Amino acid sequence: MSFFDVYDLKQIEHLELLAKKVVEGFIIGLHKSPFHGFSVEFAEHRLYNPGEGTKNLDWKVYARTDKLFVKKYEEETNLRCQIVLDTSSSMYFPKDLKVQNLHINKLQFSALAIASLMNLLKKQRDAFGLSLFASALDIHTATRSSSTHYKLLINYLEQTIRNDQLSKTTRTPEILHEIADRIHKRSLVIIFSDFFDQRDHLEQLFAALQHLSYNKHEVIVFHVTDKRLELDFEFEDRPHLFVDMETGEEIRLQSNEIKTLYTDKIHTHQNLIKQKCQQYKIDYVPTDIREGYYTILRKYLVKRQKLSK
Repeated sequence: MSFFDVYDLKQIEHLELLAKKVVEGFIIGLHKSPFHGFSVEFAEHRLYNPGEGTKNLDWKVYARTDKLFVKKYEEETNLRCQIVLDTSSSMYFPKDLKVQNLHINKLQFSALAIASLMNLLKKQRDAFGLSLFASALDIHTATRSSSTHYKLLINYLEQTIRNDQLSKTTRTPEILHEIADRIHKRSLVIIFSDFFDQRDHLEQLFAALQHLSYNKHEVIVFHVTDKRLELDFEFEDRPHLFVDMETGEEIRLQSNEIKTLYTDKIHTHQNLIKQKCQQYKIDYVPTDIREGYYTILRKYLVKRQKLSK
């Protein structure tokens, strides 16, 4: 999307405003796509069903329309959605955005995607919560649909964007198990992570994803990467100093000498995660930070439509 060229999320103080622009652009795009039938506005009232209680009838609306409508309150939300964000140091890649001709890193990209999803959820009066984790579950909120709750979660995301310290490791499997245990009602769980800490611990990761699936949650995994650098290893053909952002370990290499070996291993890693997600009936979405948010928002709407049937 074009606003990538003018916004640096590290500087912006209004993630809420930027998310609103993303959603407005997406909604306009819906009318030009096969998804024009989706409703992205919430209904503040529902028709009264004969025989039910009259406590929540809206008499003002009745006076204007001569029809009985019931006020919908927060507990009557259509969907519960817990959004989970990996905030470990590897998510702040690329660190030097100017050198890579980028205005956004993986963490910033994910934060804006989450803010945009929450904007859509709020419009539809769906309840949403936020979980932020690195080596521990730092934030885990209840699911609510109020504007106050939305602003609080936006604030958490803005704080995370600004806190770009290195050497934050992560324990994804343990955290996902903890989240699965703490979500007591069936929910849509949306995960944003690069899963780079799991190369040697895939079985533990798969067990955690299976835990979420067996608890009857619907799960969408957005596997966030900078595809050009992290998957395709498109670096200039010269020596580079590569630094592990979570451990600080350094190694100097000639990029073309290891490109084939690296790309084989990283694509194998990604494919294994994809296959396990398919096995557990989890939606797996490879997500490139150099692309826009249409795929993410569309995937959510498709999933929501299925859950509403």
